[in-house]
Formats: sequence, C-alpha cells, structure tokens
Amino acid sequence: MDRSLAVGSLSFLIALLGGPPLLAILHRWRIGKHIRDEGPSSHAVKEGTPTMGGLLVFLSVFVVTAPLNLIDRRSIALPLGTMVLSGILGAVDDLLSLTGRHREGMRARFKFLWMGLLAIVVAVILHVPSIQFLGIQLPGFGLSAANIPFFGRVEIGPFYLLVAIVTILGAANAVNLTDGLDTLAGGTAAIAFATYAIIAFLQQQAFLSTFCFTVVGGILGFLWYNAHPAQLFMGDTGSLALGSTLAVVSLMTGHWLLLPVVGIVFVLEAGSVLLQVAYFKLSGGRRLLLMSPLHHHLELLGWSETQVTTRFWLIGLFACMVGVALAISVP
Repeated sequence: MDRSLAVGSLSFLIALLGGPPLLAILHRWRIGKHIRDEGPSSHAVKEGTPTMGGLLVFLSVFVVTAPLNLIDRRSIALPLGTMVLSGILGAVDDLLSLTGRHREGMRARFKFLWMGLLAIVVAVILHVPSIQFLGIQLPGFGLSAANIPFFGRVEIGPFYLLVAIVTILGAANAVNLTDGLDTLAGGTAAIAFATYAIIAFLQQQAFLSTFCFTVVGGILGFLWYNAHPAQLFMGDTGSLALGSTLAVVSLMTGHWLLLPVVGIVFVLEAGSVLLQVAYFKLSGGRRLLLMSPLHHHLELLGWSETQVTTRFWLIGLFACMVGVALAISVP
C-alpha cells in the first residue's frame, strides 16, 4: 500500500506541474468549450474555457505507470491501453466541437461504434485464457465469474463477454453525462477509483491497486485546475477515458456487480437522462425533470453549482464505504 500511495502522489505532482503548460497550449490554440444554448443560463460564463483537461490525467498516469509498473505487470497494459485509446477518441470529439467551429462534435453513432469496438476487444481479452495474434500466443485473463456479496463467486461462462461490453459502454457514457459541473465528474471518479484501489489491495492485487491510486493522483492534479470557477474542463478526453477504465478495473477485480453501487452518482446521472427521454416520448412532449442530467435539474431548483458537486461527492464517499463493505462480505 505504501508503494501504491507513493506512486499515486507522484502522478498527482506530474499532473499538477503539467497544468500550466497545457493551459498555455490550449489558450494558444483556442481549444475552448462551446456551451450549448439549451443549458442553464448560468453556464454562459463558461464559454471558451479550455477543455481536453483529461490529457492531464491519462498522460500523468501513462508517464508514471509505463516505467514503474508496466514492465513487470503486463496485465496493467489492458486498463492503461483502454484509458489511452478511449481518451484519444474523446480528444477527437473535443476537437470537433471547438468554440467558433459551429460543430456539435463527433456523431453519436460514430462515437458509439468506436467505443463498442474497443469494448468488444477488451471484453475478449478479459474472458479468454490466451489469444493468437499474428502467430504469437498472447496471454488473456480467463475471467468468467462474478463476486456476489454474502454469497460467493459464481461462474457465468460466455455470458461474461456481454456483461463486460455493457459494463464498459455503460460506465463510459455515464461518466460522460456526469461531466457537466466543475469538479463533479473528476471528484466522483477519483472516489470510485480509490474504492477499487482498496478492494484490489484487499484481494492482494497490489499491481491493480497501484494503478488505481495512480489514476486518483492524476485526477486530483486535474481537479486543482477544475475547481470552481474552472480554469480547465475535462472534456470527453477525460470522461470517456475514466469511465471505460473504471469499468475495466471493476471487471479485473471480479466485483463488477458493485460498480453501480460505487458509481451511484454516475447511475443517477445516466438514469435521469434515460427517464427524461422515455417520459418525453411516452407523454407526448412533457418533461419529468426541469432539465437532464440530474445536476442541471438541481441547479434549476436553486442549488448552487458547489452545493450540487459537494453533495454528490458526499454520496460518492458513502457509496465507497458501502462498496468496500460489500466486497469484504464475499466469502
């Protein structure tokens, strides 16, 4: 644990020091966030704020993980590769929605297709014991079970592939929907990764615990610049990377059933969007919430931005305690 926390601290320092140069580059290239007209009017002042802050997170994680953890722990290549590839996809989407370009970013279907392909590849690697690629035998993980609290480990066979794909896509999109207020997605993601770092450590997966704390450190460094009023936004560069990687980590621990608990804020945010859309269609145009996702509804009810984020952080911390307790309860 001491090594894991030390590596996480190093990741934090790298992200913290990388903030000013990244901000200077983003300002120079005018990579600013476009605020949509249909959002809360109070967000208009955020127009032009530099985005793609997720680069701080996954670059600091990569710089720390590659030399310190990747060499002797090949399995870390999977969550790290997931973070980098999904982060690149998010960066392309961010670049296509720059201020002044009059674009809405990458088409939703196109983005879902690429995330789906990534999820399928990752799911196969997690499930099969080995992979034959270009005549080379590569090791897989051979995972096919779920850890059920108070019950034990249950094998689900090939159904695991579908579970893994849905988990990765669901988490990536849920974190993406949560990223709408300063420190909201970053703070709740840091809490979720810290939770799985503890769970991995309790399972003697020290290498995975170290990786999770490395991600936590990178997120905390980013949050320094994302604190309200934000100097830097996460963008899809960060939200897609963090969501998909969190899913992979949960699958590697075998406690993917706990992800909706640990990531309860993400579930509430994504669920509010689904309910809003479903109610709108079924009621012929009426709205269940004042605005979705949930954080916008609460803002329009009169909650300040910092009230929403602080209270969601508290919910996340509560979920962290519950998640760890449930993980320990597995025989």
